[in-house]
Amino acid sequence: MKKTFLLLCLCLIAGTTLWAQKPKYIFYFIGDGMGLNQVQATEYYQGELAGEIKTVPLLFSGFPYQGFASTYSATNGVTDSAAGGTALATGHKTRNGAIGMLKDLTTPIYSVAVWAKEMGMRIGIATSVSVDHATPASFYAHVPKRNNYFEIGQDLYKTGFDFYAGSDFLKPTKEIKGATENLYTRADQEGYTIARGYTDYVKKAPKASKMILLQTEAASRLDNSSIPFAIDRKEGDISLEEITRAGIDFLSKDLSQGFFFMVEGGKIDWSCHSNDAATTIHEVMDLDKAIRIAYEFYEKYPEETLIVVTADHETGGLALGSGPYALNLKALQHQKISEYAFTRLLNNLREQQKGEVSWEMVKDLLTQHFGFWKELKLTEDQEEDLKETYDKTFGENAQKMESSEYYKTEFIAAEAKKIMSQIALLTWGSGGHSAGYVPVYAIGKGAQVFSGKMENIDIPHRIATLAGFKTKE
Repeated sequence: MKKTFLLLCLCLIAGTTLWAQKPKYIFYFIGDGMGLNQVQATEYYQGELAGEIKTVPLLFSGFPYQGFASTYSATNGVTDSAAGGTALATGHKTRNGAIGMLKDLTTPIYSVAVWAKEMGMRIGIATSVSVDHATPASFYAHVPKRNNYFEIGQDLYKTGFDFYAGSDFLKPTKEIKGATENLYTRADQEGYTIARGYTDYVKKAPKASKMILLQTEAASRLDNSSIPFAIDRKEGDISLEEITRAGIDFLSKDLSQGFFFMVEGGKIDWSCHSNDAATTIHEVMDLDKAIRIAYEFYEKYPEETLIVVTADHETGGLALGSGPYALNLKALQHQKISEYAFTRLLNNLREQQKGEVSWEMVKDLLTQHFGFWKELKLTEDQEEDLKETYDKTFGENAQKMESSEYYKTEFIAAEAKKIMSQIALLTWGSGGHSAGYVPVYAIGKGAQVFSGKMENIDIPHRIATLAGFKTKE
């Protein structure tokens, strides 16, 4: 009897020791489109605001272990977010456009989040864009095409993680065999509580066994594809910081199980597709705020927590410099809204004035929201370009919109954003992705394995090795 009791005690001690040797709480942050220059631009911007030529590090860029990862996919030198997300989630390269499948578009592959779930951990997947977008979907879905949004939503329930968060579902309903299937209705059937906004989350979370946190219905009526850019955020808008706080709170209901929590800063990519420098910097800073919430948790459990921060690819081919041996990033502080939000202002003005919009009206908006002529001097060429763009935009036979990956914007808004980059002495290579290396930052239990050069597919495997997950192929 004594021997049996002693063996039981030794097993319990061994189990406790095993947990102590492995990260029990894992945070995986992905800045979509966040290359090294997006991070460095933000650090230089903060330095210039302090009145010095220096970098002021973000919290995550100061993590003690740092490396860089390649991002090519199985079929393309330049990855898209589906293949990039799948690589970071599953440890497999795949075809551009595919999510959670090999490049044969048939064989499903499973994510580090699934491996963690099968070890008994609680799982959270969160993003600043829609819950069915490429990066979050890579952790729970298996579809050959990233725009199969309804099918991705179905997989969300099939995989059955504890906590999901994002702006909304992009395609919540579909006609199947003459009947309308609804992802919102299915939530209740699958044991999920849907909360709309952070206040609603606080109210509903105590009684919820599983949670889907979305933005308010009013916000989704304006734009269900994402939460607002940080630079455009208004009171009542949910933030990535609040989403992260809610996720930690919900996953912490039973800390004995441990948890895995992936959080995506999804709109860094969107602003870079638009080459909108000021908005990009605010998005990187916003991701850093979310990471600070995880860091507060790490400070409570430093021997059991791992935080890894990386990106799926770089977007825009951002270069810090445009010829002169200087930067002028502090000029970006005078841009108060995104190109997208400025387009909405111009559209509203057009409606209010029934199309009769004067140059002086537009100049007033440009001064108010970009600082032109007041805080920022324009060259003759820049002012002439703005005036010519105004004439094309608001004159007879006007062409109103320019397209980027996710938005259509007024030409005058696009020109203003372009001039902001000129003044800041930044250049952009394209409106798409690039093949540049992406940074990797880590702190906590086992973080040292994320130093040096690696492939993007190495990251989930290193997490799994540290945590003792059994990979599911």
